[in-house]
Amino acid sequence: MLGIGTLAKKVFGTPNDRKIKATRPLVDQINALEPEIEALDDAGIIAKTAEFKQRVADGESLDALLPEAFAVCREAAKRALGLRAFDTQLMGGIFLHQGNIAEMKTGEGKTLVATFPAYLNALTGRGVHVVTVNDYLARRDAEWMSKVYNALGLTCGAVYPMQPDAEKKQAYACDITYATNNELGFDYLRDNMKSELAQMAQRDHYFAIVDEVDSILIDEARTPLIISGPSQDKSELYVALNDVVPLLTEEHYTLDEKTRNVTFTDEGNEFMEQELLRRGLLPEGQSLYDPESTTLVHHATQALKAHTAFTKDKDYIVRDNQVVLIDEFTGRMMAGRRLSDGLHQAIEAKEGCAIQPENVTLASVTFQNYFRLYDKLGGMTGTAATEAEEFEEIYGLGVVEVPTNRPIARIDEDDQVFRTAREKFEGIVKTIHEAHAKGQPILVGTTSIEKSELLSQMLTAAGVEHNVLNARHHEQEAQIVADAGKLGAVTIATNMAGRGTDIKLGGNVEFKIMEAIAANPDADPEQIRTQIEEQHTADEEAVKAAGGLFVLATERHESRRIDNQLRGRSGRQGDPGRSSFFLSLEDDLMRIFGSERLDKVLSTLGMKEGEAIVHPWVNKSLEKAQAKVEGRNFDIRKQLLKFDDVMNDQRKVIFGQRREIMEADDLSEIAQDMRYQVIDDLVATHIPERSYADQWDGPSLQAAVIEHLNIDLPIVAWVDEEGVDDEVIRERIEAASDEAMAEKAEAFGPDTMRNIEKQVLLQTIDTKWREHLLTLEHLRSVVGFRGYAQRDPLNEFKNEAFALFESLLNALRTDVTQKLGQVRPLSEEEQAAMMAQLQAQQAALQKAAEVPSAEDTPTPLVDGFDETNPDTWGNPSRNDACPCGSGKKFKHCHGKLT
Repeated sequence: MLGIGTLAKKVFGTPNDRKIKATRPLVDQINALEPEIEALDDAGIIAKTAEFKQRVADGESLDALLPEAFAVCREAAKRALGLRAFDTQLMGGIFLHQGNIAEMKTGEGKTLVATFPAYLNALTGRGVHVVTVNDYLARRDAEWMSKVYNALGLTCGAVYPMQPDAEKKQAYACDITYATNNELGFDYLRDNMKSELAQMAQRDHYFAIVDEVDSILIDEARTPLIISGPSQDKSELYVALNDVVPLLTEEHYTLDEKTRNVTFTDEGNEFMEQELLRRGLLPEGQSLYDPESTTLVHHATQALKAHTAFTKDKDYIVRDNQVVLIDEFTGRMMAGRRLSDGLHQAIEAKEGCAIQPENVTLASVTFQNYFRLYDKLGGMTGTAATEAEEFEEIYGLGVVEVPTNRPIARIDEDDQVFRTAREKFEGIVKTIHEAHAKGQPILVGTTSIEKSELLSQMLTAAGVEHNVLNARHHEQEAQIVADAGKLGAVTIATNMAGRGTDIKLGGNVEFKIMEAIAANPDADPEQIRTQIEEQHTADEEAVKAAGGLFVLATERHESRRIDNQLRGRSGRQGDPGRSSFFLSLEDDLMRIFGSERLDKVLSTLGMKEGEAIVHPWVNKSLEKAQAKVEGRNFDIRKQLLKFDDVMNDQRKVIFGQRREIMEADDLSEIAQDMRYQVIDDLVATHIPERSYADQWDGPSLQAAVIEHLNIDLPIVAWVDEEGVDDEVIRERIEAASDEAMAEKAEAFGPDTMRNIEKQVLLQTIDTKWREHLLTLEHLRSVVGFRGYAQRDPLNEFKNEAFALFESLLNALRTDVTQKLGQVRPLSEEEQAAMMAQLQAQQAALQKAAEVPSAEDTPTPLVDGFDETNPDTWGNPSRNDACPCGSGKKFKHCHGKLT
């Protein structure tokens, strides 16, 4: 008997079916226009683009233009690339334009699909960004699809790391720009560190089409993008706190040796507060519990940790006046590696070594918050349905499954579960041997490099020729993937997401032709092409007869999406294929989720050595386990995002203010408003509201005005005048400050004065924002402890972050007013020295921004360091810059191979 839900779907169709059905009339309209558009010559196609742009400018909506624009784009692609888009590709393009994720199976031509919504939305003149997962794909797709855009009369560019500024600005000025998610995010941060509008590269955040959307918006969105640079020297603070820590006794703190975590007790906090006040490290009237004290508390905790949780000659040694860490597992020195968050500096202070400056965050943003800047977002991938809830909740993106152009003929077998990993691998080798013997190409998916090497050794021992896919070069990667469909090919791969190259049965014709022409340059290229195409047709039929591509996975991933990506490599465009998952009770997922019960079941069944259990129920229970893990990971990401949202609101305010300042020609009014607010605060502090004249503090107010405004006024005499109130004094100070600033403007010249105001405002905002980011980082690292007091850490973080932001704005007003008050015309010698200093600072900041994610290259452990020879690199940390000089972290570059 059918369930109610199943019955309803049979009658009404699924929501997805209804969305697909709704696009049919649009697709019919596009197809009906084909004969009319085919009749146009190349100039006529370009003229159509000009006509569409004018219609958009006149107020016609993009939705109304869609059928005509898509029909023109299809014709341009047919002429430029020889590819006529299928109806299902047009559907995918419609869903992208509507701000959805189009889930399209591997081999359905997603690269071409992106051209349709990109063309339609570029007619607005605001620029469209197409986002890819790596630099190779960004450049390849831009080069390939630019033929289509040029045929339509549009410009196309690509953005890549270390690109010259002028070239980068030109790429962003194009109608369609291809770039990686990392480069877009870093350029956004770099732009908001510039001091003039003309230096900014990005124009607008209008519409982004994200390829491999699940990889970019979910997998890579776990870590934020950070641009870091050297911090101000805090050596004195580390040394001062280091003098206080030895005065503490055991009742002042609790130490958890297992986690190396140390916290102050109530007595310890009380003692530290008194001691820091006495030494002038804590300002008078400020408590350790105030938000402004977060950074001080953080460094005090790190100093305590350095003394209690780290032991000399066990955790580190002192060598050549430097603290060198020791690896707790191998006992080796880890030269060049440093502890973060000021802990290394605290140990250096403890040992009396030279204190190296910390690296601080100059700017940061998460991918979630970067991509939410766009007015409209669309995405493409082969697998998104399992993460539909996250896409909807975080990005407001719906997921639509687009039907395949031809029905899927792949056979998906039930999982085979073995008792031990050894039996599983033996079963895998046996299955590969059988399939290989009949010439069936096999793609073997593994979860780690270690397991792929183990399997490679077993296959070598069994006499099976094979390729192992590693991540050294994207170009080689594309070649290996292209060969994976050849007759009898065996390919072991660690991760098949977002390769950007299809596995075609019989191998990739274009790759074969290119190889043959390179090997025999004197031969006739057309003759070579004809021979290879004939041979390929025979090879393709032979592979189909052998059963098509066989995808064999050696483990289930935590996420069903990754499994589906691997499975989707087989059966493209209606080809035959087969997929199977081999598991064991020793696999991580099986071990964590209910392997004991399964083990009992298998024992009861009396399974023999090497036998596997195969049943649809096993698949169902595994899918439930994966759904649980996905849910848990989503909750973690959601929680992290809630904290970042607090910072993001503040980031938008600061970046918005910076842009307004850069766009403004005259900032004298803003500077005046700030000055008046500072004067209001000073008067309110020294002449309290509704107080008697004998309670007014004239001398202190006079001193404060000299300090903040750099003008000496007879305020003490004013206070003694008959009938003078706080309002009169405020007005007199404001008038005197206006007069002083007018004299400065006259001395400098109006244009120079406006420029000084702009630069002072921008520099002060940047300095305060960097300090604020550091304070928020420290606050976030300790706010979790509030949970022990039955208080919600997120609410606590929101409240304190807001209070800190208010104090940032107050400090900003004070600093700007103070700096403008102290500005005076310089002598020629002073001007030259100052310009040199500013240029040096700008160069240092620019250098920090150029290689944003990498830290300093580690000190080589081997003499004769050579960046081209990995044997001379020693033992770099996973988070160090790769010694090859690529600018990437070691773990994202050569560290992938070890």
